[in-house]
Amino acid sequence: MLEQEDGGQQDRPSTSPAVYDLKGLNCPLPVLKAKKRLATMQPGSRLWLETTDPLAVIDIPAFCAESGHRLIETAAISGGHRFLVERGAG
Repeated sequence: MLEQEDGGQQDRPSTSPAVYDLKGLNCPLPVLKAKKRLATMQPGSRLWLETTDPLAVIDIPAFCAESGHRLIETAAISGGHRFLVERGAG
């Protein structure tokens, strides 16, 4: 359980975030597929996105900001990048 700012508690899935392999896809497919997958998840759920698209370092953060999702972590991986996204309420 995580503390909310108002002192309440928020349930968060106890399992590790799933990994969504988007390697080999180019813009705009990584964002479109991430959007579709996140839409099926509960708010607060987290998902790792793995991409090889060089534009993903621009597109994924912009998508998160525009869609109300939180970009928790970004990491370089062999041949691409990895993004940990937390689904927003919207």
